Formats: sequence, C-alpha cells, structure tokens
Amino acid sequence: MPNEPHPFPDRIHIEQLEISAHIGVSEEERAAAQRLSLSISYWPHHDQRDVGDRIENSVDYQAIAEAARNFASGHALNLIETLADQLAAYLLKTFPVQKVSVEVRKYPLPDAKFVSVTVTRTAAVR
Repeated sequence: MPNEPHPFPDRIHIEQLEISAHIGVSEEERAAAQRLSLSISYWPHHDQRDVGDRIENSVDYQAIAEAARNFASGHALNLIETLADQLAAYLLKTFPVQKVSVEVRKYPLPDAKFVSVTVTRTAAVR
C-alpha cells in the first residue's frame, strides 16, 4: 500500500571504520591485533524527521563507532562471522535501533583485497 509506513524508514551508515582486534583461528594469528574494518548500517526506532536537528534525539554515529571499536578490541575471537554476529547483537541491545547490519572486513590473503562477512539483525518487537 502506498500510504503505509516502511518498517525501517531511515538508515544511518558508517563505512569502513578502521579498528584493531585479536582475531583468527590459530593462537599465532590472534597473538597480535590485526587491522579490520567495519561497515555498520543502523535503523533508529524514530524517523529522522522527528529528531529536530538535536543530537540527543538521534542515535549518535560517534557513539556507535566508539562502542563498536571497544567491543571488537575487547573480544579475542576465532572468526569474523562471530565478531559480526556478536557486535550486531550488542548494538541492538545497547542503542535504540530496530535493525543493524554489520560487515567485517579482514585482510589475510595477499592476492585478495579482503575477506568479509555481513550480518543483518533486527530487534525483538517492543
């Protein structure tokens, strides 16, 4: 129907946030922090037209970026798949967002630009 609101009307996106994390299958790979990049899209509970040009009415992308950086650096994991899934769940619990998509890029192969995984999760209905 043309007049029905879209369930996820507005999206905020952070592209290729550079972070360091201890990640990898082997102990040697996890021993030193590696360069990763995160791309995060999130859909706030409110429509962006309702924020009134006030940061306190929005979901601050600076806060999302800092939370993502701290989360990744605080967890030593084997797989980027696990990092993406756990980070998405953490962001949904921590911020007033209804949906989040997290892409994690890793640079382990000399003959490829990167390897990545993307997960998309939605919050439980409130």
